[in-house]
Amino acid sequence: MSEFDPELHPHRRFNPLLDEWVLVSPHRTQRPWQGQQEKSSLPDRPAYDPTCYLCPGNVRANGEVNPAYENTFVFVNDYSALLSGTPEGVLEDGLFRSEAVRGECRVICFSPRHDLTLSRLNQSELELVIDLWASQSAELGARYGWVQIFENRGEAMGASNPHPHGQIWASEHLPSLIVREGASQARYFAEHGSPLLLDYAEREVESGSRVVYANEDWAVVVPFWATWPFETMVLPRFAVGRLEEIKTQRQSLADALQGLLKRYDSLFDCPFPYSMGWHPAPYSGDFTSSWQLHAHFYPPLLRSATVRKFMVGYEMMAEAQRDLTPEQAAQRLRDAI
Repeated sequence: MSEFDPELHPHRRFNPLLDEWVLVSPHRTQRPWQGQQEKSSLPDRPAYDPTCYLCPGNVRANGEVNPAYENTFVFVNDYSALLSGTPEGVLEDGLFRSEAVRGECRVICFSPRHDLTLSRLNQSELELVIDLWASQSAELGARYGWVQIFENRGEAMGASNPHPHGQIWASEHLPSLIVREGASQARYFAEHGSPLLLDYAEREVESGSRVVYANEDWAVVVPFWATWPFETMVLPRFAVGRLEEIKTQRQSLADALQGLLKRYDSLFDCPFPYSMGWHPAPYSGDFTSSWQLHAHFYPPLLRSATVRKFMVGYEMMAEAQRDLTPEQAAQRLRDAI
């Protein structure tokens, strides 16, 4: 029997953050594709669209008028998934359990320009977005246990409006994935006396094989355990729990984000769709001391601008699976610019 080679042979990789495995099948990258294909690119958009609900000065769906904002703009989501005034309520009947939840949902417009995206903002404009992420996180964290900052970019990821924007959902409860991440980080910290993701970031920088971009303060990597083909994590190379705790490293964070986002758009020469989100230390619970701030990027594209990865079949019934190895994905992203 030939010697095992992870670049050629199927194998599993362990995700210590979620305590789960992912199946890697690199020999499948050459299989033909006759399935669904996405649009290759978005049409050219104007700097201002009078029909857009998010452009400055326009009327939103609920009748409110946006101010003539000149950089970033945040407002309460007109169709919030969480509400602050939800009454108390608990149901426990054997296997049937439910509880009322309270929270707030907000929308962040990254720019007044309808035709821009995070990847096309300049350094100072991107720093303004980071500042807003941090201030919103601190404000909402004073009242809620969890603050989720995220962006769904592109039609392929369900974005309902092409204007460059993201969202913030704050809740009293800790979501299920956050509880799992918190338990893993707490367990690692108890065993090693250091944050799991801080140690992991330095191991990745030392190796270099999965690093997409790095500067003195931040590392962008395709995780060893990545599920999505070009999934990445943005990791601080210093101990920090929340965005608002970052003071002198915001400029270098903007640099790291540009280093990633420009490569995404260059990879298949298209506006690269993704869902991204920050995972700060929860504002309630027992995870604060062991938690390391990080961001996840989950893009769906697999082999071109029109062919995406589908999480179906084996992924839904058994465990996550990928064809392209994380090392191959990182190399392609490094070479994209």
